[in-house]
Amino acid sequence: MPGDDPASASAHPYGKRYLALLRGINVGGKNLIKMPALKACFENHGFTDVATYIQSGNVLFQSTESNLERLTNDIEKALSDEFKYASRVVVVSHEQLKAAVQRAPKGFGTNPAEYRYDVLFLKTPLTADEAMKSITTKPGVDEVWAGKRVVYFSKLISKASQSYLTRIIGLPIYQSMTIRNWNTTTKLLALMDAGAENQ
Repeated sequence: MPGDDPASASAHPYGKRYLALLRGINVGGKNLIKMPALKACFENHGFTDVATYIQSGNVLFQSTESNLERLTNDIEKALSDEFKYASRVVVVSHEQLKAAVQRAPKGFGTNPAEYRYDVLFLKTPLTADEAMKSITTKPGVDEVWAGKRVVYFSKLISKASQSYLTRIIGLPIYQSMTIRNWNTTTKLLALMDAGAENQ
């Protein structure tokens, strides 16, 4: 399909649909950014059809830029200049987000009463295989799977305090990822799908 090819971004007059996942904003009183200001920042830098979702920093937008690394660098510079913090962002295309949801491990996300499900979105050049080398799990509590530019992580809620997921925060690779729970991930895909259908 033409839409699956990153090189086809400029074929649509409004460009390709992307999702920017911001790291470390509105957490513990640090890097406080209001969503209207975040939306305006993206619009002021030429991105179109901009929308935000919840306070953790999820921005849906369109761009004619097809180079993901260049797009990421441009967004990080814009955010750093506008909000005066060291911005780090993981940018995901509509196709990549759809693949992350559709290719999740069998049963992932289906038992939210017992398990918490998270998706670790990776910033290039970090790969899932590389990330997996640093991620440890607690037997009987955690399970982890490598995807394409994502890592899937589940933990048993009744033993959440024993989970090793929090150990990732102290690792160097943590600077090259951002975590979203499964509900947020699937909601973001639904929003991107709806936006595509409305064009």
